[in-house]
Amino acid sequence: MFVLSNFITAIARVIDIILTVYMWIIIARALISWVNPDPYNKIVIFLYRVTEPVLRPVRRIIPRHSLPIDFAPLIVLLIIIFLQSFLVKTMLQMATGF
Repeated sequence: MFVLSNFITAIARVIDIILTVYMWIIIARALISWVNPDPYNKIVIFLYRVTEPVLRPVRRIIPRHSLPIDFAPLIVLLIIIFLQSFLVKTMLQMATGF
């Protein structure tokens, strides 16, 4: 059973790292949106391609009507924090139970 426990622990840590890296990518995207970035810059293109598939559905759910602020990155960050607090910790606790 220790093999299964170690496997679940490893998966939980990898998920945690992936979520943390994605969180920083979203923060970078939000910071870049405050300035007028060069749309042909490879870093800007990368940030848009990586984050837009996640931010677009959130923008559809939350209407922007007359607000000049895009709350989609904030909501995605809150979802990532929830997943890190719930999913990863649950997996680690489940692994220690084996």
